[in-house]
Amino acid sequence: MFGRWLGNRTNRVQRASPLAAVQTPPDAGVLSCRVLDPVNEPVAHAEFTVSDAMGRTVVGGGTDPYGLFLATVPAGEYRLAISAEGYTPHRATVFVSENSLAPLGDVTLQVAQPPDLPAPGDWEIEATHSSIGFTARHIGLARIHGRFNSFAGVVRIADPVERSAMHVVIDAASIDTNVRMRDDHLRSADFLDVANFPTLEFYSERCVHRGGSRWAVTGALSLHGVTRTVTLDMEYLGLGNGIEGEVRAACRATTELHRDDYTVSWQTMLARGIAVVGPTIQVALDVQLVAKA
Repeated sequence: MFGRWLGNRTNRVQRASPLAAVQTPPDAGVLSCRVLDPVNEPVAHAEFTVSDAMGRTVVGGGTDPYGLFLATVPAGEYRLAISAEGYTPHRATVFVSENSLAPLGDVTLQVAQPPDLPAPGDWEIEATHSSIGFTARHIGLARIHGRFNSFAGVVRIADPVERSAMHVVIDAASIDTNVRMRDDHLRSADFLDVANFPTLEFYSERCVHRGGSRWAVTGALSLHGVTRTVTLDMEYLGLGNGIEGEVRAACRATTELHRDDYTVSWQTMLARGIAVVGPTIQVALDVQLVAKA
């Protein structure tokens, strides 16, 4: 008898769903899904968006390390969009009933075709539609957003593209944070010392494909008279046509610089206990390239 009771209890535990612990309002239901790749491995941190019939976002977020997500929403019909880097987006329509679970089961994302690469040859940065910006902490609190207004660069696309090279030159005096007094100070010997180091230069002969549209571009950055190895996390956006029909290639890239690596430590200010700028600077590039004539 004891064994039969234990067996019945075990069956009840096995039948219990973890959703039994999810508290939902009486007029709402739970939407669930598991996101997998083509070899049935979970896609962690895939982004999902649940929208109503008017196209308004009701809830959004990312999958957990097991590719799962749960969302409690009012009863009704919804549009679900799931996306992840390197995969074709998935879209579905689902109806959620009151006080019930609407399971979509397993959704398998298909690997996306990477965008076409630029043709081999020399391409130059089109400065009018490109930007080089940065973000730094100010006195440990607010963020300073700035950019360099004058720069030029050439990319030599090779075959294979992993052997491509680039050379970018930035005018240090063109730094712009939209505050003239601060910009003058940034140009001084306390910071960039543009009188002695008029340019920042980046040169690379190595890029590695990280999958999908992601690339790693590693090179040497010379700043303030010091050269250090830097890796750009680049997203290649593909090819397009300009107003005059010329072919353009576009990409975005980010990296993080440590100012002490370039001896930009501003000791006179630190000695007075003023932490003017934090130890790291976030750099963001948004670049369009055109074939060099």
